Amino acid sequence: MASKKKYQWNFANIGGSTRVKITSGEDIAHLGELDPKMWTVLSCPSTGLEIDNKSLQYIDSDKDGIIRVNDIVATANWMAASVKNNDLLLAEKDNIDIECFNQESESGKKLHNSAKQILKNLGKEGTVITLADTCDMAAIFAQTRFNGDGIITEISTDDADEKAAITAAIATFSGVADRSGATGINAEIIEKFYTALADYNAWQEARVEAPFGTDTDKAIEVYNALDSKVKDYFLRNRLAGFSPESTGTLDVQTSRIESISADNLTGKTDEIASFPIARITGKATLELNASINPAWADKFHTLISIIQPQKEFLEESDWAEIGSKFTAYTAWKSSPKGLEVEKLGLESVKKLLQDDKKQALLELVAKDSALAEDFNNIEVVNKFLHIYRDFYRLLRNFVTFEDFYKKDKKITAMFQSGRLIIDQRECRLCMNVTDMAKHNSSAASSGIYLVYCDCTNKILAKKQQIVAAVTVGNIGDLIVGKNAIYYDNSGMIWDAVITKIIDNPISISQAFWSPYRRTAVAIEKLINKNAADKDAALMKDVDKKISAAPAATAPTDEKKAAQPFDIGKFAGIFAAIGMAVGMIATALSDLATGLFTLTWWQFLMVFVGIILLVSGPSMVMAWLKLRRRNIAPLLNANGWAINASSRISIPFGETLTDTAQFPKLKLKDPYAKKGLAPWKKWCLSIATLVVIGLILWLVNLLSWAGMPSPLNCFQKETVEVVETVAATEETTPEATAPAEEVAQEAAVPAE
Repeated sequence: MASKKKYQWNFANIGGSTRVKITSGEDIAHLGELDPKMWTVLSCPSTGLEIDNKSLQYIDSDKDGIIRVNDIVATANWMAASVKNNDLLLAEKDNIDIECFNQESESGKKLHNSAKQILKNLGKEGTVITLADTCDMAAIFAQTRFNGDGIITEISTDDADEKAAITAAIATFSGVADRSGATGINAEIIEKFYTALADYNAWQEARVEAPFGTDTDKAIEVYNALDSKVKDYFLRNRLAGFSPESTGTLDVQTSRIESISADNLTGKTDEIASFPIARITGKATLELNASINPAWADKFHTLISIIQPQKEFLEESDWAEIGSKFTAYTAWKSSPKGLEVEKLGLESVKKLLQDDKKQALLELVAKDSALAEDFNNIEVVNKFLHIYRDFYRLLRNFVTFEDFYKKDKKITAMFQSGRLIIDQRECRLCMNVTDMAKHNSSAASSGIYLVYCDCTNKILAKKQQIVAAVTVGNIGDLIVGKNAIYYDNSGMIWDAVITKIIDNPISISQAFWSPYRRTAVAIEKLINKNAADKDAALMKDVDKKISAAPAATAPTDEKKAAQPFDIGKFAGIFAAIGMAVGMIATALSDLATGLFTLTWWQFLMVFVGIILLVSGPSMVMAWLKLRRRNIAPLLNANGWAINASSRISIPFGETLTDTAQFPKLKLKDPYAKKGLAPWKKWCLSIATLVVIGLILWLVNLLSWAGMPSPLNCFQKETVEVVETVAATEETTPEATAPAEEVAQEAAVPAE
C-alpha cells in the first residue's frame, strides 16, 4: 500500500529559532497535520489579548477561557471548508463576497444562504457583506415579523385584538427584548398573562361586600388595634364583679399616675397606653359616653363613628358581633389572585378574557420559533466574519511568533498591550498583568529588566497593572514611585507609576559601569548612615546635657579643680598615628615608584588590567544574561503555555525600546555659569601641561624618553648605576684596580 504523502511545510528562522511559516491558505487547511511539538504556543487565554474578544470566544469552542491547539485546528478546518479559495483566509478583511462561500460544503452553503438573507433584510444591493452588517441585529430584523427567537411583537400580527393582548401582556410583565430590539412576549409570558387574567376575574366575582362601605378597611384596622384592649376591659369588669373589693386594684392606680406626673407626659404615652381603656366599675358594659384612656381615645371614637351603634353602651357580645362582620370580607381580601393584571382594570380584564386570543398568540410564537435555525445561521455569519478578520493574525502569534519579531514597528504581537513613555524612552514591549503572584515567582527568570506599573484612567474610572521591558539606556533614574505615561493600543492615555523593578542587565556598556555605580551607591549609603548616626548621637548628647543642666547649675560647696593636660597620656596615641601615617606614606611611595619605573605602554596595560579586573566579571555575566533573555516566563505568568524558545537577542532588544534623538545643535544655556574665554582656557591648559612636563623632567621621570634630569642628585644616581654595571661587565686587567681609583675616575665627569 502506498503511504500517504505528508504535507510540505515552509520553515523560517524567526527570533533565532527554526519555526513553521504560514504563507498560504493551504497551510491553514493542513494545520491538523502539523506536529504539535512544532507549534510555538500550545495554549493562551481567550481574553485580555489585542484581538477582538468576540473572535477569541468564537475560536474557544469549549468555552473554558483557554484557546488550545485543538481549538485552532477545528477553526482552521471549518474556515477552509467554508470558502472556495483558502488563500482568502490570509486577507484579514472584515468583509467578503458571498459568492466566495463554498456552496458544495454544508457550512459554506449555510453561510451563503444566511448572508444572502441578511443583505435582503437590510435592503442592501450587491453581494458583499461586512462585519458591521452582521453586528447590527436590530437593523437586520427591524422590518421582519418573525426572526426565529420565539418572541412576537405588535408587528407580528395585523389583528387589532391580538395587538391589544400583546400590549397588555407587555404592560403587565414588562416583556422581553426581541432580536429586532423591540419589546415582545414569548410563550411563557402568554401563559402567565392569561392565567393571571382568569384568576383576577374569578377573585373579583367572589367579592364579599364591605360591611361599612369605603370605610371598612379603616374600621378593620382600628378594630384590630383596639380588640385586645377592649377584651381586657370586659375581663377586668367581670373579675371586679366577682370580687368587688379588688376593683381598685384592677382599675388604674393613682400611684402609677403619680410616678409619671412630674415628667413631660407626652413622652409617657407607652405607659399611659398600658392603663385600662376605661375606668373599671364592675359593670359588664362599656359606655360610649364614658371617659376613654387618652392613648386610645382617637381610635375608639373613629371606630364608633364608622359602625354607629344604636345603643349608648357596648356589651362584650356586641364587640364580638362587630368583629364577626369583618370575617368574611377579611378572608376574601387576604387571599387575592391575579393582582398582576389589576392595573389593567376589571373591564379590560373581562374583555381580554372574552376575546381570548391566547391560542392565536401561541400559534404566532410557534410560527416564529419554526424559523429559529434559519435565523440562527445569521449568528454563524457574524462568527465567520470575526474569525475571517482575526484568524491569520492569531496564527502568526500562535503557530509562530512572527508578529513579535517583525522589523516593522507598526506590527505588534497580540500580547503587546501598548507603549510606556518614561525617562526619555518609549518601551514598546508592554503586557497586561493578569496574575501578579505568578509574575512575582517567574518574571525574574526572563533575564529582562522589567518595570511594573499601576495605571489609572480617570475618564474610564479604571485601573490596571502592566509590565514593561527596558532594553536600552541607563537605569539610574528608574526608581519605584517614578511617574510615567502609558498609551494602550486604542490610544487611551493612562497615568502610570512604577511599583516594582526587576533588575537585570540592559546592555554590556551599562554592565561596565555597574560595579562603580553600586560602589557609589554603597558609599553614599555608608556616608548617609554615618551622618545619621552622628546626628543621632549629637542630639542624644544635647538632650542629656539639657536634662542635666539644672543639676549642673545647682550651688555646690566645692568646685573640682580642672585637671592639667598630661601629654604623657597621649604620647602613645600620637606615636601610633605617626606610625600609621608613615606606613601609608611608604606604601604610596613604593606604589608610585613602581608605577613610575614602568614604560608608557606598560602603565597603560596595568590601567586596562585594573579596569577589566573590576568590570570584566560584570560584563561577562551581563553578556551571558543578555543572550538568555526570554519572554516565555512573562507569558507563562499570564496563562500562556509556550512551547518554543522566544529569546530576545541583543540587536533585537535594541528595537524594543526607543530613546529620544535630539538634533546636534549648538545651543546656549542662558543660565550657564560664566567662565574664562576660550583662548584663556587654551592658554591655561597649555601652561598646566608645560608645568607638569617640567616637574616630570626635573624629578627624572622622563629619563626613559632620553630626557634625564639636570639636577645633580639624579645625575649622581645615574653615574652610580652605570659604574655598577661597568664593574660587573669589565673583563680587562683594569677591572681589578682599587675601588678608590675607579671611584675617583668616575667622579671627574660629575664635577
